[in-house]
Amino acid sequence: MLIGTRTLHLMGTVIQLQVETTQPEPLLEVAAAKLADYEKRFSANDDNSELMQVNHQAGQKGVVVDPELYELIKIGKAQSIVPASFLNIAIGPLIQEWRIGFSDAKMPTDGRIHTLLKLIDPTKIELDDQQHRVFLQEKGMAIDLGGLAKGYFADKIIAYFKQNGAQSGLIDLGGNVLTFGPAPTHEDGQWRIGIQNPFLPRGNFVTVLPTQNQSVVTSGIYERKFQWQGKTYHHIFDSQTGYPSQTDLASLTIVSDRSLTGEIWTTRLFGQNAREAIALINQTPGIEGIAITDDGQIAFSNHLKA
Repeated sequence: MLIGTRTLHLMGTVIQLQVETTQPEPLLEVAAAKLADYEKRFSANDDNSELMQVNHQAGQKGVVVDPELYELIKIGKAQSIVPASFLNIAIGPLIQEWRIGFSDAKMPTDGRIHTLLKLIDPTKIELDDQQHRVFLQEKGMAIDLGGLAKGYFADKIIAYFKQNGAQSGLIDLGGNVLTFGPAPTHEDGQWRIGIQNPFLPRGNFVTVLPTQNQSVVTSGIYERKFQWQGKTYHHIFDSQTGYPSQTDLASLTIVSDRSLTGEIWTTRLFGQNAREAIALINQTPGIEGIAITDDGQIAFSNHLKA
């Protein structure tokens, strides 16, 4: 068996791929092409993407989309209408107004935010399962899949590696890591996944998790920030207020079997305080978590404490 690796610069981050198989290069080539294609089709920042065709037709007509994009929008809508969920795929108008993480970030007026709150209702995303048609009922609505897409892509790439007979593999989409099979560089077969210290530059870890056949997804307020009149604003929004979430969380990590599950739960919970988030994780089968507070405390869910 040979180990092949590939580094890609896509989706505003650095993506690392690793696969162990008899001929790794062809698999890495296809995986890289798939990821580039996903970025092109699912992007909320590219006017020509398939997702943006849906957004451009908001309030006018529905758009028939590719089955994969439809699948993720359907999952995203279902997760957005769960009571007390901080995930909302209809949040596009707010993201585009604030532009946090981009060079043209700005502070919207209260009036503008009040107007946009009427356009971020996920129940107004109309889905036609027969035709795979998506219709946004109000002009100015916009879907943003940024809180889910990387997890969806990671699951698809690892599934592709498995289907093609790979023995082990890893995909790291900058804070979103999914592995399968035994780690070829460790005798115990466990991959070592570092959990970013939210107060230090990337690559500084607060702890390292040994995992196998699991996803580790971390969401934090440290990646994208915007400063205005002496106050710092982060990029994770509260759909009730239109402003960045008020929480004592600096970062939240979810460990799960599927990467999309991790994306869903980090986004759904980011807005709770750390204590509430860990309590909910402990009550939810199939996920474990690590919460780091803005004053530097760290808490683990029950099964991770060991």
